[in-house]
Amino acid sequence: LGLVSIGNFKKGTTMAADIVLSAGVRANLLQLQKTSEIITSTQSNLATCKRVNSALDNPINYFTAQGLQNRAGDLGNLLDLMSTGINTIQAANNGITAITKLVQSGQALASQAMQTSDTTIRASLATQFDAIRTQITQLAGDAGFNGINLLDSGNSSNLTVTLNEHGTSSVTITAVDFSATGLSVNAAANSWAGTADIGAANTDLTAALSTLRSQSQAFGSNLSTVQIRQDFTKAMINTLQTGADSLTLADSNEEGANLLALQTRQQLSTTALSLASQASQAVLRLFQ
Repeated sequence: LGLVSIGNFKKGTTMAADIVLSAGVRANLLQLQKTSEIITSTQSNLATCKRVNSALDNPINYFTAQGLQNRAGDLGNLLDLMSTGINTIQAANNGITAITKLVQSGQALASQAMQTSDTTIRASLATQFDAIRTQITQLAGDAGFNGINLLDSGNSSNLTVTLNEHGTSSVTITAVDFSATGLSVNAAANSWAGTADIGAANTDLTAALSTLRSQSQAFGSNLSTVQIRQDFTKAMINTLQTGADSLTLADSNEEGANLLALQTRQQLSTTALSLASQASQAVLRLFQ
């Protein structure tokens, strides 16, 4: 494939020769080597589906994409916290719904007691009312999620939901005491022997209902805020990942077309190299 320059021979050694390539052969060889390198790079792009695999490929795109992916990862971690916060609020709201039904049952008992003057019946209804009070307290204690109970402030803490990766935006939901005592639903006085005792119970129950409804609205507002931020965070993660991909991902159709063209170029370079070496071969045939 080239001209051979024969050097001096030394005894006990093999031939010492330097291979000298003609200009045409060397040009075609360099082009063939360059094509092979580009083919390797294109095959790597197709294998990884990325045109920027390291900072050496494109430092600006690589580090920008890394920053976008890192932020997307941080926001992804917040989604888990938001989901926990949403479930905690929903658990509390479920508790409020159940407690409301118990309070309404207590109102029904008080109404029945008002409609009779039989002290024995009133005493039986008062006993049932006290049982409902116990259930209210127990239900409030069971309305927690993941160790946080927003209806039992004595045994829990407030819920804080972080909304951005810097921790500068958050929602804090204050826990309340929705036990019977916390709702000011007192035990049936004097076994409801007097009408005034029943009336006092009715007053307590009406106030408790008002408190429950007000708190339910507050929890609903907090829940809506967290859900909106959760949807926003999901959209932001998608935007960040799309932006990062646009900086680094390869177009598989384009890379496939490039590979086909490069393989054709490689074949042409090989042919051109063979043609370039024919002049040297002609000289060789003179010695045959």
